[in-house]
Amino acid sequence: MIRLALAIQTPEVPKTVPVALLQGTFEEKLQKAAKLGYDGVEIISTNPAELDREAIMTQIRSLGLQISAVASGGMGFAAGLTLLNPDPEIATLAYQRLLALIDFAHSLEAKVVTIGTFRGRTVGDKASSLQKLGEILRSACDVAAPKGVRLAIEPLNRFEGDLLHTVSETLSFIEQVGHEALGLLIDTFHVNIEESSYTRPYRQALAAGRLFYAHLGDNNRRPPGQGLIDFKSILTTLCEDGYQGWLSAELLPLPDPDQAARLTIEYIRPLLREVSCN
Repeated sequence: MIRLALAIQTPEVPKTVPVALLQGTFEEKLQKAAKLGYDGVEIISTNPAELDREAIMTQIRSLGLQISAVASGGMGFAAGLTLLNPDPEIATLAYQRLLALIDFAHSLEAKVVTIGTFRGRTVGDKASSLQKLGEILRSACDVAAPKGVRLAIEPLNRFEGDLLHTVSETLSFIEQVGHEALGLLIDTFHVNIEESSYTRPYRQALAAGRLFYAHLGDNNRRPPGQGLIDFKSILTTLCEDGYQGWLSAELLPLPDPDQAARLTIEYIRPLLREVSCN
């Protein structure tokens, strides 16, 4: 069964993350997500040590929600932390925060931690940067796997990153890392820019057994149905190929954070029923 989530940020994040949805306090965001009919929330955190995990789980359970993933999307933008940062002290702190996100996910019964822009950019040459990133993620996977947590690395479009743009090259990177706890997060927005097919990347990832998570956003990064992407074909592919994971709205809060959340689920939920997925 495919479940629907949306990305929200936690109170300790020092800036508003551009792709976080819903307004209000953290508790109010959870209440809105449940009222809209979402199955879960993807939590964007930069410092889990500042959060009351027990209180979060109590709120989540009382609303019948789940934590779909713990996201690192605020690390670079809001906290200035990247895993490949040229400053070794910042890179070390970034890795420590990654381990904190893994532990946070475990305590919230989330199965995935996402890695997007948090990885950082090339330092020196591309080959050595990929090798270093692989070493970092392999080490983190060694910590995550015993906790039942997996890392999902996201192919990013050329304007947001300079490492790993397509699903194909990211699958090759994952194979080189060689850890069962490392897989893919595929975002429709990035697919639209970097791939030659809306459906082939999902088939590749599913065939390899590495599609751990999926983000939703139209070609203009507005809610699905507000742009040009063929979501029906994508959802049909996911259903036919047996995807049993999360689809999470991680997109621009337009026309506002609450409306973007509403527009997404009002478009995607009926489409899932139309393709006989849920």
